[in-house]
Amino acid sequence: MPKTRIMYIENKSSSLNGPARIGRVTFSKTGKSINYGGRTFQSLKGSGFKANFFDVETGERFWISGPRKDGKDRLYAESSAPVEIDAEVTEEYWRDIRGKLSD
Repeated sequence: MPKTRIMYIENKSSSLNGPARIGRVTFSKTGKSINYGGRTFQSLKGSGFKANFFDVETGERFWISGPRKDGKDRLYAESSAPVEIDAEVTEEYWRDIRGKLSD
């Protein structure tokens, strides 16, 4: 069974405050790549500017990290752009990551 994890994914290809979402990624067997939304991402191995992964097909750059408990996942806090949360991880995200219990 491949390892999965809820992660924060922000597209940095067109701006420093790109579209962002929280979703479940799948790690490759070797752990060298991440799959999400039909895309495969590989590490920039520290060579990226405000990005740590790239899409292997398009070359677009992304910031992918574990989501923060306080919800301040964006590198630039002044961004007012919304962060989308995939429906299939919403409950788990709010319960396990953010510590908010549902009623």
